[in-house]
Amino acid sequence: MACFIVPLVQAVATSIYRKSAGKSISAPGSGPLKRNIPALEKMLWGGSVMLIVDHIINGELTWRFPFFTALGVEGGAQTMLREMLTVGVPMSLVLTLVWVVYAIVKEKKAARASAQV
Repeated sequence: MACFIVPLVQAVATSIYRKSAGKSISAPGSGPLKRNIPALEKMLWGGSVMLIVDHIINGELTWRFPFFTALGVEGGAQTMLREMLTVGVPMSLVLTLVWVVYAIVKEKKAARASAQV
């Protein structure tokens, strides 16, 4: 019910970092991870939006206060925090790990392609 909050916060932080770093992200001397920050940003925002839509469809999110249906029952806040820690954090960690592998593989392919030319 609240697992999307963790990757959403990570998406916001990644967007802030990308915008503050400016053109230095795409500079030739920057590392493979730094050059692929936009891909991480897209993965995080896309996944977060998909999870929000899923939670709306399942009735876990509403358009009226308190927005999270779990907050309408006693002990709901603890349930939300537990879900954020047990589902949201691992989900963000796995997504970040997948992005690291993607960035490294992409850089190796690019290096191999430029070496062949």
